[in-house]
Amino acid sequence: MKKKVYGHLFCSLLLLASTLPACKKQTETLSLPTLAGYYPLQPGKILIYRLDSTHLDATAMQLQVSSYLVKDSTGAYFNDNTGRPTCPVYRFITDTMMNTPWQAMYTYYVTETSQLAEVVDDNNMRFIKLKQPVSESYSWPGNSYINTTNPDYQYLANWNYIYQNVNQPYTVLKGNMDSTVTVFQIDDTSPPGDFDPTRYQQRTYSLEVYAKGTGLVYKDFLHWTWQTDPPPAQYDHASYGVRLNLLDVK
Repeated sequence: MKKKVYGHLFCSLLLLASTLPACKKQTETLSLPTLAGYYPLQPGKILIYRLDSTHLDATAMQLQVSSYLVKDSTGAYFNDNTGRPTCPVYRFITDTMMNTPWQAMYTYYVTETSQLAEVVDDNNMRFIKLKQPVSESYSWPGNSYINTTNPDYQYLANWNYIYQNVNQPYTVLKGNMDSTVTVFQIDDTSPPGDFDPTRYQQRTYSLEVYAKGTGLVYKDFLHWTWQTDPPPAQYDHASYGVRLNLLDVK
């Protein structure tokens, strides 16, 4: 009889133990934003920006800013030469008052995988715009596909893209965007110091901001070179800048 009592008691203890919460260490899974969240590719989607374009005034030989509206219209998916889904984006331009019809400007291409988002621009240069993981201070060589031994593209060498302000709000012309990520790309002045018209200097600055569910909402790029030799001292003809600020989404 004692063996039966002990047997029933042992079985009861096993049943009780199976119903108690496990006292083992739980592993937490960190949920990071996805690239598709910050760069959603939706055929038919339209983004409208104010464009402030910095360019060289051929008469005054000084940098000046002209403003326009640009419209990015996403086309249908196709597979690139490696079989990856890619979207063409058609850019159109008009004046800020929209007094003239939209005119085709150029086409660029966006390829997105689970690990990165690439853009091939109208000069056929490929940039790694976003890369996993989307987390604070993560960095990558965003211009690594570009042949920067070409003198025209040397200023694009050794850029180290880095995520800042992940999941933070950002205000553009359209209004406040609740969740964005800033991609800081470069801030370089060479040689360093204040501008001095008697000496050579080159300035390159670039960052982009992407909003969850929207895509690119702000871009600020500036590159200029001040040449002193041969005289007269002046800005290089390749100096330019692009600032995009989101106005509307359709």
